[in-house]
Amino acid sequence: MAASTAAPDPVARDGGARPGSADRVDLSNRSTAVGLERIGVVGGGTMGSGIVHAALAAGIPVTLVEADAAALARADALVRRSLAGAEARGKLGAAVGGPGAPSTAEAALEGLTLTTDRSALAEAPFVIEAVPEILDLKSGVLRDIETHLADDAVLATNTSSLSLATLGAGLRRPQRFVGTHFFNPVPVQVLLELVRTSATDAPTLERARALARRLRKEVVEVTDSPGFATSRLGVALGLEATRMVQEGVATPEDIDKAMVLGYRYPMGPCRLGDLVGHDVRLGIAEYLASTLGPRFEPPHLLRDMVARGDLGQKSGRGFYDWTKD
Repeated sequence: MAASTAAPDPVARDGGARPGSADRVDLSNRSTAVGLERIGVVGGGTMGSGIVHAALAAGIPVTLVEADAAALARADALVRRSLAGAEARGKLGAAVGGPGAPSTAEAALEGLTLTTDRSALAEAPFVIEAVPEILDLKSGVLRDIETHLADDAVLATNTSSLSLATLGAGLRRPQRFVGTHFFNPVPVQVLLELVRTSATDAPTLERARALARRLRKEVVEVTDSPGFATSRLGVALGLEATRMVQEGVATPEDIDKAMVLGYRYPMGPCRLGDLVGHDVRLGIAEYLASTLGPRFEPPHLLRDMVARGDLGQKSGRGFYDWTKD
């Protein structure tokens, strides 16, 4: 299969027409739920590419939009590598993605359209914004996306902590706006935190639930508030564990061992922080401190780790040394 080419107009991965033309494989029968004939994803970084993988693996065609050709190429590579890895591990096919799901990475990729043109989202009844967790950036992108969507399309944001009331300020159809907080790595993690605002209507929530079912995710539903349920609880535990290390109460290894063996956590808060990224945790903590109060004020050890570049697994060092793995 030829490499994809970013262009102002949507292009198929083989450089041909959009999916659905005569020379393309018809994927419409793979996603029969109303409003899920295709989804759009804006932003192809770690989370966005993971959402794309999960949708393609479930047989849902995806229009992936990035800001420019270089970003689109990076997103393409992430999706390709992720799907190839899933195929190698036997994690594609009906047993994973449901009836009609593709059994190979190549078949899954037939459902992907790559573009830098947001107007291509007009054909998607469900669109997920997945750009970086920066309030002004996400708000601006959401407002722009909405201008390209059909009136009955659902607009979702993949945010781990930012209040939807703030993100969605200025949207013309707030009743069609919802939060879909996926967890990393998206193809593996089964949880989806569904966030509703006071304006989110019942059809929007049901379509989001339908997407979760198609992606084989378990849903928890929460009302909009900073940090929602998962980040608010997870960050609180992570910050307290960091304070304990800072104060010399225990080592990261022993703190994690205590939570795994004593409380049956699958992973301790220090190791989890390394996997999430301490820069990400710091950003969420600062936001929660500004909105919920000083109990979320980051300890100076966390700030020092980020300043040193000890971000966790992605940098090679955090609480643990990842260069040995």
